[in-house]
Amino acid sequence: MLSNFYVEDHVKHALMEDIGFGDVTTESIVGEDKIFEASLVSRCEGIICGLEVFKTVFKILSDKVKVELLFKDGDKIKKGDVLAKLTGPGKYLLLGERVSLNYIQRMSGIATETHKYQTAIGELPCKIVDTRKTTPNFRAFEKYSVKVGGGALHRFNLSDCAMIKDNHIQVAGSVTNAVKMVKANLSHAHKVELECDTLDQVKEALPLGVDIIMLDNMDLETMKTAVKLIDHKAIVEASGNVRLETVRAIAECGVDIISSSAIVAKAPTLDIALDM
Repeated sequence: MLSNFYVEDHVKHALMEDIGFGDVTTESIVGEDKIFEASLVSRCEGIICGLEVFKTVFKILSDKVKVELLFKDGDKIKKGDVLAKLTGPGKYLLLGERVSLNYIQRMSGIATETHKYQTAIGELPCKIVDTRKTTPNFRAFEKYSVKVGGGALHRFNLSDCAMIKDNHIQVAGSVTNAVKMVKANLSHAHKVELECDTLDQVKEALPLGVDIIMLDNMDLETMKTAVKLIDHKAIVEASGNVRLETVRAIAECGVDIISSSAIVAKAPTLDIALDM
């Protein structure tokens, strides 16, 4: 879950960025004395996410704005659904419109895209997870959206888990050297993940006792062979060139986790509007 203090601090900075020294348009047209009603309306189907963040925008702007949420995060929505009703001074409804929509459109888009991938995997015991390819300073919101969409989460940042990638191996000189160097400096509470590009690297990794083996950009047949080699001695993650059309076939190889940046980086925003 997103912590209230974190959301409020983030929203305050977003409002400061958008409003600047004042909304010269709105303040010329409407004051605080005129009360209006507005509806948050979906223009398409999807998974709604970010409703409490949306509400927080108006909470920070004025306690005179009342927001009634009619759905909850994770609900399926369709075109024409009224997601929330707002009542308050027109000035604050207009001040918060763009920022509130930026949050909820982006978060709902990610939740919707994640849901598509996990649905494509279906009944197989495999989860779609995110990566660190996120928008700077928006990671917590994007990862929350992945979770709401039915996906699972990879490490939040570099300190969560030791992930040895191709460049680490290159610098260390070999897979064995890289794993030994990391394990020598690691806390007992951290897992070790190793990225493998080839079956030879998988074979080298098995006696080293890593927790997770990532099969990077392998074709399906090679991936199936790798899964048999690993034989439950480590969690198996597949990554690289994962698309909605290919995710089911990858899951059928027997991997435990499929990581993809596409569910965040390539997710379109969901079409949601605030109608006065």
